[in-house]
Amino acid sequence: MQLNLFEDNTALSEKDELIALRRELEEHNYNYYVLNRPTISDKEFDDKMHRLQLLEQQHPELFDPNSPTQHVGSDLQKNAGFKQMAHKYPMLSLANTYSEQEIKDWYQRVVKDLGGIAPDVVCELKYDGLSISLWYENRKLTHALTRGDGTKGDDVLQNILTIKSIPRYVDDITAPENFELRGEVLLPWAAFEKINKQREENEEPLFANPRNAASGTLKLQNPEEVARRGLTAYLYYFLTDKQLFDTHYDSLQTAKQWGFNISEAIRLCHSLDEIMQFINYWDTERKYLPVATDGIVLKVNELRLQEQLGFTAKSPRWAIAYKFQAEKQLTVLEKITYQVGRTGVITPVANLKPVQLSGTTVQRATLHNADFMASLQLHEGDKVWVEKGGEIIPKITAVERASNLPPSEYVSPFPTRCPCCNTPLLRDPEQAAWYCPNEDGCPPQIKGKIEHFVARKAMNIDGLGTETIDLLFEQQLIANIADIYKLTENDIARQERLGVKSAQNILASIEASKSVPWARVLFALGIRFVGETTAKKLSRVFTDIDSLKAATIEQLCAVEDVGEQIAQSIINYFKSDKNIAIIEQLQQAGLQFSLTDDEKNSLLPQSDLLQGKTIVISGTFSLHSREEYKLMIEQHGGKNGSSVSKKTDYILAGDNMGPAKLQKAQELGVKLINENEFLTMIS
Repeated sequence: MQLNLFEDNTALSEKDELIALRRELEEHNYNYYVLNRPTISDKEFDDKMHRLQLLEQQHPELFDPNSPTQHVGSDLQKNAGFKQMAHKYPMLSLANTYSEQEIKDWYQRVVKDLGGIAPDVVCELKYDGLSISLWYENRKLTHALTRGDGTKGDDVLQNILTIKSIPRYVDDITAPENFELRGEVLLPWAAFEKINKQREENEEPLFANPRNAASGTLKLQNPEEVARRGLTAYLYYFLTDKQLFDTHYDSLQTAKQWGFNISEAIRLCHSLDEIMQFINYWDTERKYLPVATDGIVLKVNELRLQEQLGFTAKSPRWAIAYKFQAEKQLTVLEKITYQVGRTGVITPVANLKPVQLSGTTVQRATLHNADFMASLQLHEGDKVWVEKGGEIIPKITAVERASNLPPSEYVSPFPTRCPCCNTPLLRDPEQAAWYCPNEDGCPPQIKGKIEHFVARKAMNIDGLGTETIDLLFEQQLIANIADIYKLTENDIARQERLGVKSAQNILASIEASKSVPWARVLFALGIRFVGETTAKKLSRVFTDIDSLKAATIEQLCAVEDVGEQIAQSIINYFKSDKNIAIIEQLQQAGLQFSLTDDEKNSLLPQSDLLQGKTIVISGTFSLHSREEYKLMIEQHGGKNGSSVSKKTDYILAGDNMGPAKLQKAQELGVKLINENEFLTMIS
């Protein structure tokens, strides 16, 4: 006879809830660790996890070793090009709480488990970044593993080597030859704001907080870009096969002497009262730190006692994390305004009654798009709860209605016409945003295109900032990018806060821009979806403006990373008589609309040494960039492959080669060659 464990409706609903929570938490883990795009707050995630733990305790017959309660979230990326390695010691997560009472309960439980011994506890700031494990062999940094799934992680050594605060070597002979240090990779507030400002100017999605930005940065394939972003790291845990210290606190202080970046905000507490004093102090002071923190970590100090307390399935019993509550304030949504971006995208903005939040005055918060507004059923005059996502980007999390009107009468309708030029708005069915199609007559779009054109990565024209462009546009001195090359010294010098010297400098920069190469000119034109990298690839195939103008959809889609959406956008751009007229004016001004002879020669075949050979590139390289190697393969008659197959002749393998490609190569018997071997082949 089979026993039905769920005969009553209550148990049945709990079973369904348990299964649904497991599925939901796995999805949130993926969004957080892999995509770096969390859709719920840490508090909401932890509440769901605690509910799942409770349900599993009530229904032990439903135990599953694959449940999110039994393993840490995984940031492993199988096809990201990083080598995966097993951790020498499991890299577990910490149990956490938002309650001071639960901290007291944890401490009392530790005392009980230790037979009445009240241990010293090390209190440290919980930095909000990406966990990293640094391996030193013969005192040299040899591997840098992310947390991964707790048992193995991605080796991101080449990117870690760009972080100046992490030593490559340890010169102190008192340090052991082989050891491991764990810590957190962080993006300081200043660097985070700089990156988001650049992304906003390019109308790219903003990072929600420094943690997401740091995680996304550390998984980039280009170490040079990683270096530019300005990551840092704090280290907080020392490991070695041979125990050198009696306490955790002593290990950190010694590691600091060896040159490692150990936080100054560490306190050795001898009582529960001292622990609570530390928590209360940093709940306020953390707001003035240069990096993001989201709580306090408590660790039993004596390593002997840590070993006695042991571990659960996913966390140590001798440590716990206290997480700060997100600071929020209730204020009034005074007005909703709508911004028009360079590509015409309409972004709603909440204008708030000023309120103090995390040490700054908050007056505005993004509302993202029409769908977000509708989900909150927002209306001007409502009271709204405002938080700072990652304590930097203000966001509205809840609404308190201004009156008792039904919600259907409360939703502020999203505009149907452009707030700047009154053109009817359109919505791409594949996009969440509405946009203004009047790109030639909408002032914010026109000025945005000019700002994009003069930017450093485009034409690099110094002196033409936002305010100067506004002035020149209002006085009808510039109405498009071609008008820049018609400006005179008097046009500029008579503007407010400018003069003859400024005008001469701007004109000199305008003149210098005429030598900017074709790839950057193409990027500067601001064709929708054609970014800097895509422009470079297009310029190599279509070596002048005329060949690009005449290209078909099929020819465009044949270019690497150019899909139908980008191809159609290029076709549409050249259908515009106004765009053609502007290009002709720019040509007359002397801009470079074709590759130079030297650039063309670099694209010509240099030999047939790789004729008929298909080569797949994987990993990171030190002698040349991936793009340079792709060009070399083509120059010598070879073909670049995107995936490993029976038709692949070689894999040009760099550091951190993708494990999936390596496995496929081994299965098919494809030969791996390194940089030096490849360069010898074509020399």
